[in-house]
Amino acid sequence: MKDAADAVVIDASIALSWCFRDEATPETDAIYVRVRDVGAIVPSLWHLELGNALLQAEKRGRITDGSVPGRLELFGQLPIVADTETTARAWHETLIIAKAEGLTMYGAAYLELALREGASLASKDEALRRAAGKLGVPVLP
Repeated sequence: MKDAADAVVIDASIALSWCFRDEATPETDAIYVRVRDVGAIVPSLWHLELGNALLQAEKRGRITDGSVPGRLELFGQLPIVADTETTARAWHETLIIAKAEGLTMYGAAYLELALREGASLASKDEALRRAAGKLGVPVLP
């Protein structure tokens, strides 16, 4: 991350929009450019969530059989840093946010990280976006 003011937490919905034309928008494309140029932070669960979503897309015929490893390799080339404190905070700070905001623990992990890092949050998940706005976290797109 070049500067704390540039910090952005991206969730899987944003990353997946880079894989599927029907989910891409000019705003999600701009987030990709920002991540490519400046980097991003993700909770440790992001890799599993992204991999699982791509496997499901492959099972449903939405992407070509065998393309998951290549797609994941491309994500691996981006300057995305996995947070090392996600697990340690799961049963306290993240749980409190999930309960207070009516989020899943997965969604709350992204919000907890954005709050802790003073970062913007990039998500297409409406419940997560609303909770972030309520807590004063800048939301992209």
